[in-house]
Amino acid sequence: MTRLIVWRHGQTAWNLQNRIQGQTDVALDDTGRAQAETAARLLAGERADVLVSSDLRRAQDTAATLAALTGLPVGQDKRLRERSYGEWEGLTHAEISARWPAEFQRWRLGEPIPECGLEDPDDVAARAGAALAEVAERVGDGTLVVVSHGGAARQGVGALLGWPPLAVRAIGPLGNCHWSELRGSATRGWRLQAHNVGPRAHAEPLPTADDAVSGSAGATGEGPGSVGGGAGSVGGTAGASVTS
Repeated sequence: MTRLIVWRHGQTAWNLQNRIQGQTDVALDDTGRAQAETAARLLAGERADVLVSSDLRRAQDTAATLAALTGLPVGQDKRLRERSYGEWEGLTHAEISARWPAEFQRWRLGEPIPECGLEDPDDVAARAGAALAEVAERVGDGTLVVVSHGGAARQGVGALLGWPPLAVRAIGPLGNCHWSELRGSATRGWRLQAHNVGPRAHAEPLPTADDAVSGSAGATGEGPGSVGGGAGSVGGTAGASVTS
């Protein structure tokens, strides 16, 4: 059996400002570094065999906290990057809505926005899902931790599970430094074992990009909560949002 843990990076200043990051290489802020260190102490107990990360700095620095505790090398895969947001990167939702009102409303409905340079969600799902599947195949019977981003993690997990787009948009988002756990076998395929699991001290995630689309509540994209969160100091969170 393969255990796959898909871990979202820690908080950045742009998360705090509700500013779309996409593939802009934004660093963790002090809170994000503390989140990563706290989550890494929990994940170290999972005894991962392989650690892979997006090549963007906020994901790499999150992965480095677990590497420091486990001694695992951090592999890089550009396919785990966040969705590209084209002209919208660096802007807040309010700024985007003011400049592109029609496109912003279409985006909230989950429609592609190629005219502003946004990467198609299906393309994000294809590249992130392929990255997860290929690394998991190399691991075989073992545990894999993958550090990615809010939108890419959700799309990649959905692709691996074979979920349609509406189901992917309906799942609650990952908070900063929270993770999803999947288990896969040759006989049963992939199953979602737990979702939005992480330190309770950082249980309230921040509003983000892809969670403002259909299937989320309001502009912050609050989700329905966790699936199979753990007990004690680890658990899922209700009403979480994510971006990049």
